[in-house]
Amino acid sequence: MAVRDSRRARVDDRLGVVPPRGSELRYRTVHGYRRAFRVAGSGSAVVLVHGIGDSSATWEGVLPALARRHLVIAPDLLGHGHSDKPRADYSVAGYANGIRDLLGVLGVQRATLVGHSLGGGVAMQFAYQFPERTERLVLVGTGGAGPDVTPLLRAVSLPGAQTLLAALQLPTVRWQAGLVIDTLRMLGTDLGRDATDLVRLVDALPDATARSAFIRTLRAVVDWRGQVVTMLDRCYLTRGMPTLLVWGGRDGVVPVEHAHTVHRAMPGSRLEIFDDAGHFPFHTDPPRFVRLLEEFVDSTEPARWSPEQWRQLLRCPPPAQLDRPGPVSAT
Repeated sequence: MAVRDSRRARVDDRLGVVPPRGSELRYRTVHGYRRAFRVAGSGSAVVLVHGIGDSSATWEGVLPALARRHLVIAPDLLGHGHSDKPRADYSVAGYANGIRDLLGVLGVQRATLVGHSLGGGVAMQFAYQFPERTERLVLVGTGGAGPDVTPLLRAVSLPGAQTLLAALQLPTVRWQAGLVIDTLRMLGTDLGRDATDLVRLVDALPDATARSAFIRTLRAVVDWRGQVVTMLDRCYLTRGMPTLLVWGGRDGVVPVEHAHTVHRAMPGSRLEIFDDAGHFPFHTDPPRFVRLLEEFVDSTEPARWSPEQWRQLLRCPPPAQLDRPGPVSAT
């Protein structure tokens, strides 16, 4: 225990973190690109990965509470938030590599990965590419369990999406879009539950560079028919990896039915559904989300990994094939 505490102290000193100081935006340059991230707290590492078009700011409602007991790192993925937005690789695998490199720069060897939406696909891909660095997985409204996804994202994947997103910044169009959103909310639709967050994501794309990065990311995982990549073909590799699935029962972006599909495909996973929440359950009920995550970490041991164990898993035939859209991902 003393050795572990000493190692954590060295990491905390390198980051300049003292508990529980609240999130603070910081920057590191990796491979020539500036990467923004929020960091707070001390203890075992928890990495929070946001969804498409979002940023580390989405975790502000839960980050300070988690930082009372953990070293919490929430990156802005490349092309998002305050990170650089180059013409670069915005694939799920590329994002997993980016998180690995950021953690390497920060001196963090292993972590519990928490991913929302696209971030869930990134977290799953991270665990697949770097199982030796993954202690646990928490997937929140994650994609990659089937083609179904909100028609809004399918539409944005089509040619001309740049013009559409630019038009949404115009006052008259924003007013009309606001009427549609208010109507969805008043009708009590599932998508209406996430209206505030969806407007926030549009506001996060103020210029052509940000919109281009968003579209490049989206087209890596979604086309007009829906999600184009899947995590289901490798879910069996999480055997022995503590895994928590969190979903909103009224998710209008990624249907809650996908939660049950992922739960069946991931041996030993735990599923928690926030019945009245949409696509952002950690916004709907932050205290419950924090309690759930802390209880999950406290009640599970970090995954153990060995090359031989990994080799045996890869050599075993996967379970019976589930419905899957095609060749890990998210929305």
